[in-house]
Amino acid sequence: MRIRHLCTALALLTTAATLPTATASAAATDPDAAQRARRAQPLTHLYDNTAIGGGARPGAADFDGAGNALAAADLSAAGWTPGRALDLDATSLTWPRATAGRPDNVVADGQTIAVRGTGGALTFLTAATGTGAPATGNGTVRYRDGSVSGYRLTAPDWRSGPTATKAVTLPHLVTPHGTAAGPARLYAVTVPLRPGRAVASVRLPRATASGAALHVFALGVRRDDRGWTGSWATASSGYAAVGPWRDRTLRLVVHAGAGGQRVRVRFANTFADAPVTLGAASIAVRGDGAAAGGAPRRLTFRHGQRGVRVPAGAEVVSDPLGFAVPAGRDLLVSIHLPGTVTAAPVHRNAAQTSYLSASGAGDRTADTGGGAFPETLTTWPFLTGVDVTGGPGSIVTLGDSITDGDGSTSGANRRWPDVLTRRFQQQHALPRYGVLNQGISANRVVSDRYTGEGVSTDLAGVSAGHRLQRDVLAQTSVHTVVVFEGINDVRWGTSATEVVDGLRALARRAHAQGLRVVAATLAPCEGYRDCTAEVEARRQAVNAALREHGEAFDAVLDFDAVLRDPARPQRMLPAYDSGDHLHPGDAGLAALAASVDLRKLVPEQG
Repeated sequence: MRIRHLCTALALLTTAATLPTATASAAATDPDAAQRARRAQPLTHLYDNTAIGGGARPGAADFDGAGNALAAADLSAAGWTPGRALDLDATSLTWPRATAGRPDNVVADGQTIAVRGTGGALTFLTAATGTGAPATGNGTVRYRDGSVSGYRLTAPDWRSGPTATKAVTLPHLVTPHGTAAGPARLYAVTVPLRPGRAVASVRLPRATASGAALHVFALGVRRDDRGWTGSWATASSGYAAVGPWRDRTLRLVVHAGAGGQRVRVRFANTFADAPVTLGAASIAVRGDGAAAGGAPRRLTFRHGQRGVRVPAGAEVVSDPLGFAVPAGRDLLVSIHLPGTVTAAPVHRNAAQTSYLSASGAGDRTADTGGGAFPETLTTWPFLTGVDVTGGPGSIVTLGDSITDGDGSTSGANRRWPDVLTRRFQQQHALPRYGVLNQGISANRVVSDRYTGEGVSTDLAGVSAGHRLQRDVLAQTSVHTVVVFEGINDVRWGTSATEVVDGLRALARRAHAQGLRVVAATLAPCEGYRDCTAEVEARRQAVNAALREHGEAFDAVLDFDAVLRDPARPQRMLPAYDSGDHLHPGDAGLAALAASVDLRKLVPEQG
């Protein structure tokens, strides 16, 4: 039953990414096009619903038609204050400036919104009310060249929508009778745009026949990352208890793939229920241990600010900095946390040692030496990406523990995406893409290990379907995704049909946003404690379907054939085995990367 519900949620997300289109020629000859464009108004001018209650006018809000509303105090506690900039899925949105009890959102019914920007996707800050079910409708995007495209938007219900894809969860409601227990949730939902075309206006969907109301608080075009390439990235695998960390500096070690002359760094407060303050941050090329090879360079935010407050669920990107990132070198990214931090979004399995200053040590981000960092970390908190200027863009590897680096030598950067990165950087026949590792140990295609909400000890991430938007589609200048995942699903009882359907759904959503999609067959695992004959049968069925992929994927990498023992194909070749029979060691991971025909990863326009 749980699998069926999760597949339904994945289908809703897939529907939200479908892109019906209208022809540019029809739009160009439409005599009413100019008149409709003139009627477009800023979203804030069309607010017709009040969702935020509390404050000086506690009874003025009625979000759902029954007198219930979002609690202004909870929004403030999450850092979602009036007029606050919210970076969600690589899109800069603005939370309504209206105070509690004033109109702050639009109930979608065909209104035309003035929107500006050029990018690959359009993000809505949204939720549905009224029936407990999602609200779905079709809308239209009009571009400045007169062409149009359609989109289908699905807004999850504010009370019963999935936890794994929410932007923020609030613990209370404001009701006609006072404050009541929540939850209340808001969502960032992204739909594709025609790449390279400047948007002029967006027509919202008409009122839904189901009776559910589709509310829009903000919308915007995803930032245009042309000219940037991802050098390093990781995925937030959960929200973990830490410390508490009080007035401490984290010095995080990452390995640059692509190099460049300018850099920007991405931090995320994914899954959080409270904002976090980054008091200062810096970047340096690593020397030995926690010591920098030269004086660290200060990172700034929002046009020169030394620090930044990141709301719950949001992200932030540093200002571009003139700093030469050498390809294939370790970097130190240091973050000062001036307050008390008791929980943080983390990537659990860094396969890398990072460093932590003593409690109360203050801002040590400018330290060249490593003496102020006596403690170590084996996770990456808050840090999610390092981008560099130049280069052709990025390839994302979406996977589980084999992609994450389980079984590889810690600190040696021998994960198969690391080796693939070096192959791209050392050749000149093809574009030298950056390769971004979005593997999460124990992750699954279909079902969530982490619910996406609350502090948890399970840091295996939400499902690939639920994290695709954040960990693939919103990554820097991504052109191709390689999906190597599913062994954990079949080990835990998910049918081969459900896994294949889940992988195909990922491919449809990625194709809708113009990405090339490459799938990899599942590796053998006989000898691991739960790799039974039934698991092997499901694995073989998934692999057979992938090999006969048709148009579902642009290419398939046969990683099973690379790793299996010819004398016993259901197990890994002993020379490639890390010793647990599930995870390849350094030699096996190198063999995976070496087997890849790089041309299969390069989109046609590359």
